[in-house]
Amino acid sequence: MISDDLLSFIRASIRSTWALELLLFMRKQAHRSLAPDALVLALRATPALVSTCLDQLQTAGLVVRDEDGSWRYAPAAAALDQLAAELEAAYAERPVAVINAIMATPTDRLKSFADAFRFPKKDD
Repeated sequence: MISDDLLSFIRASIRSTWALELLLFMRKQAHRSLAPDALVLALRATPALVSTCLDQLQTAGLVVRDEDGSWRYAPAAAALDQLAAELEAAYAERPVAVINAIMATPTDRLKSFADAFRFPKKDD
């Protein structure tokens, strides 16, 4: 089962399975900086997709961009590293549960956005 803290972390920081795969790949390579092209090849993704995921992970405080344009896993706090470790373990043990948690998040955001434009029903 996914803990409430991990679920909150997923909802706040991991927007897609691509972002999850990128985070886990970079975490395994934490000892080195990685060029965007290397990340594109490793994930077999488009440069635009990798760029979007990197920006999201940077906003979440999980990766940093170096002066030379390369990226590295560098959580802003030990708690973030712990959550990333828990995420990695949960994904290895229960990948479907983790993917479901990721996929449920955008739907909730989209529903909230759509609900903002709903007209209230008139009472007859």
